[in-house]
Amino acid sequence: MKKLYISADIEGTCGIAHWQETNTNNEYSVYFQTQMTKEVAAACKGALLAGYDEIVVKDAHDSARNIFPNLLPREASIIRGWARDPYSMMTGLDDSFDAVILTGYHSAANTDKNPLAHTMTTEVFKFTINGVKASEFMINTYAAQYLGVPVVMLTGDKALCETAKDLSSAIKTVPVSEGRGNCSRSIHPDLACERIEKTAFEALSGNVSECLFKLPEEFNVEVSYKNHYNAYRASFYPGAHLVEPATVGFYSKDYLDVLKFMLFNV
Repeated sequence: MKKLYISADIEGTCGIAHWQETNTNNEYSVYFQTQMTKEVAAACKGALLAGYDEIVVKDAHDSARNIFPNLLPREASIIRGWARDPYSMMTGLDDSFDAVILTGYHSAANTDKNPLAHTMTTEVFKFTINGVKASEFMINTYAAQYLGVPVVMLTGDKALCETAKDLSSAIKTVPVSEGRGNCSRSIHPDLACERIEKTAFEALSGNVSECLFKLPEEFNVEVSYKNHYNAYRASFYPGAHLVEPATVGFYSKDYLDVLKFMLFNV
């Protein structure tokens, strides 16, 4: 039996251009929640064609209650809501899985190629790991690597898909949009789903272990907040320290410690 884990966000979903479109209970909600769901379903279909038997989907945006489960293949189960554990957007992942796919992901905070660029929360101005701006893709790929599970595919904005290759040269990507300033140019939503299904099949039909890489031996984390008092609060976390008024630092050789720090401070 082959097991696939999918973590799904929305700010990198095809067509998204404004924060209002990522929320529930407004005129845009159903359309973009449906498109998010269709993209996840497309990845599931590709996985089934590649011989995967079990698929677990983590709804990993905002309330974590965005995906319409009835639009997913019957072979997929879904994790809705937040467990409040350190794995966050990767809750439910363990070393029994063969591969991970990330859909609807977006560029990091303090970058300019997606109008919705951020890292975990809009309260964060910049997040770095070992001096590199960290996206949710990086954070969650490291989490998967920590468990020994390869992230084989990513969908989202073009800039994120390009930088993903710096972390994992073998990963397959499907860019569905490209940001410029406060706007976004997207491909047709049906084309996005077609490419996602095809790429998922290709990624999962190959040697998924090629996407494994060695984690850094140590992690120097810095989080800069938009409001200085958030850094002050975070500085009381065991092992954390103020770098400057709006920036807190944290160091560990164990990545799980980083995830625990984030659970309480990001």
